[in-house]
Amino acid sequence: MALHFTVDELADRRRRVCDAMQAKGLGGLLMFRQESMFYLTGYDTFGYCFFQCLYLGADGRMVLLTRAPDLRQAQHTSVIEDIRVWVDRPDAGPAEALRDVLEECGCRDGKLGIEWEAYGLTAANGRKVDAALEGFCSLDDASDLVSEFRIIKSPAEITYVRRAAELADDAYDAAVELTGAGASEGEILAAMQGAVFAGGGDYAGNEFIIGSGRDSLLCRYYSGRRKLDAQDQLTLEWAGAYRHYHAAMMRTFVVGTPPDRQRYLFDAASDALGAVEANVTPGKTFGDAFSAHAEVMDKAGLHEHRLNACGYSLGTTFSPTWMDWAMMYEGNARNFEPGMVIFCHMIIFDSDATLGMTLGETVLVTESGNERLSRSPLDLVVK
Repeated sequence: MALHFTVDELADRRRRVCDAMQAKGLGGLLMFRQESMFYLTGYDTFGYCFFQCLYLGADGRMVLLTRAPDLRQAQHTSVIEDIRVWVDRPDAGPAEALRDVLEECGCRDGKLGIEWEAYGLTAANGRKVDAALEGFCSLDDASDLVSEFRIIKSPAEITYVRRAAELADDAYDAAVELTGAGASEGEILAAMQGAVFAGGGDYAGNEFIIGSGRDSLLCRYYSGRRKLDAQDQLTLEWAGAYRHYHAAMMRTFVVGTPPDRQRYLFDAASDALGAVEANVTPGKTFGDAFSAHAEVMDKAGLHEHRLNACGYSLGTTFSPTWMDWAMMYEGNARNFEPGMVIFCHMIIFDSDATLGMTLGETVLVTESGNERLSRSPLDLVVK
């Protein structure tokens, strides 16, 4: 098996989840989140784009229902032994096949948790599951049950996160070296992604974000590449990914002479990042960190140019996003705890001046505060 964790660590994770299920009166959990499957068993696939469910009973029994292409994938990458295959055909009924599995596992008239909030469960398939299990058992939304465990990283996980951070730094170095007048966005992007792959890393949970000129004010990937002008700006958001664990970074580089307004935006972003990281510590909440961000930005007169969130937890995630639960926004009462990995991003988009400025990095929450995972400087890059 191609496992990234010991069998004992995976078993301990499942035991803790089973204890939580029993405390909630659940007889089992229907998992549609690939992150949950990977975390508890090592199962590594993108096959969740089709109907796929992992059943974990409160007694520890596991059954995976999937398609034929993922049979060997599960055998090779996970500790799952009982793998059932539903067959592709016009009258395929994987939801009914799941009910048959649950019947066999003694779940009739019981109460099961289910991950309704999952990229691996479309609305159409969710309705089919609901219909197939109507009158068979009751379903409780347990979308965050496993996530509550995943948010605190084990020492083995932190080792992978540290390696992801090193790869993110390597990508930063590649971007700094290539950025300048006449540079191609495509070549910069290729060098950054290549640095991650060359270091043994993975595809990140979503595309690297790159945009220059007026598109430097975007924080989503879009298709199409251009070359940088003699006076330009380049916004980059990327993540090193190792064993699916992420460490993200964000920067806006300036090509040519930075306008005074853009230097002002950078100073505000730098001050806000410092204020946020001072609050990413045990005893503070995700909402406290956002409030620190908002206070700095608003005092600088940038309320209309900032976003309504300033970061989120990172961990092992699969496409379509590396964003994980929970997020730093107003009023979020979730406490920071040691072992959390947090991406702090300061994003300012001044549409009136057509100027962008971003600054972001990943930190590890410790017993007394947090630790920067990046070796890269936080200075404004001017090329």
